[in-house]
Amino acid sequence: MAVTIKDVASAAGVAPSTVSRVIADHPRISPATKKRVKKAMKDMGYHPNVNARSLANRSTQAIGVVMSSSADKALQNPFFPEVLRGISAIAHSLDYSMLLSTGGTDEEMLEGVERMVYGNRVDGIILLYSQINDPVMNFLLEKEFPFTMIGKPFDRVDEITHVDNDNIRGGKEITNHLIELGHDRIAFIGGSTDLVVTLDRLKGYQVALQEAGLPIREDYRVHTEFLKSGGRDAVHQLFSLENPPTGIVIADDLMTIGVINMLEEFGMLVPENISIVSFNNVYLAEVTRPPLTTVDIHIYELGSQAAKCLIEKVRNKDEPAKRIIVPFNIKHRLSTQRNETL
Repeated sequence: MAVTIKDVASAAGVAPSTVSRVIADHPRISPATKKRVKKAMKDMGYHPNVNARSLANRSTQAIGVVMSSSADKALQNPFFPEVLRGISAIAHSLDYSMLLSTGGTDEEMLEGVERMVYGNRVDGIILLYSQINDPVMNFLLEKEFPFTMIGKPFDRVDEITHVDNDNIRGGKEITNHLIELGHDRIAFIGGSTDLVVTLDRLKGYQVALQEAGLPIREDYRVHTEFLKSGGRDAVHQLFSLENPPTGIVIADDLMTIGVINMLEEFGMLVPENISIVSFNNVYLAEVTRPPLTTVDIHIYELGSQAAKCLIEKVRNKDEPAKRIIVPFNIKHRLSTQRNETL
């Protein structure tokens, strides 16, 4: 038998009307009561507005956006405000509002998405990431809930509408830029290997080295967070090696800022002592010293295309899955120079 509001109220020791107010996030309900009621709901497996027919017929005129880390970390990276700007512009033009969900763990992210879906808070969801074995993606597929993804799905690619760059080709081309400048000791700093974007950019880097007849060294690979602090940590690892790199491919501009700052503490200058290339072309890339040579992935366009695809899918349940590839280009600036150590 399905769990009802009365069952939850009884378990939490409150009136059914109080449960309804907790669901509606009423400001007059105390935090302690909200916590007790939400725990009862979770323990009993109760979700409001779970009726599938209601979900199919009612429109909230809202879309959900999910970031793969807590807000305090994610919003440190200029990628996210820019992609949200692209999503917001399309949503606003089509009379949709936007609900943002974050989480420090997979469990927290899934709980946030379940609240949006079961609570009938949004018509569809955009995932601002793609990772291996993602419980959020699996949940949305299971519920047949409209969603799109920025990034290439790890599997079931033909079933999922996604907007992406050709990150393998981007990784190869930006690595070739260093090879053409005479660098033969080239390191790679990337994010988590659970993220498909990291795997694709790493693959492009490796393909470029292989085609140039250069060795792929495991000690030249560092994986850390897409944050300034992650870049700083990576420098410690790479420059404690007996033969440190003369060039570095970095999978994110914000990490690159951390790398440059840490290199200065080591008494090394970019590009005089080491050449650096990066990805994303966020606003920091142009104003940092030196300005970064980076792959411009057109972040705003990724966001706007994802929003367009999602709203098309919301309005037409039979809309087929699409793969949209946003072209990239390389911005050549001053963070690289010819290797004179040969």
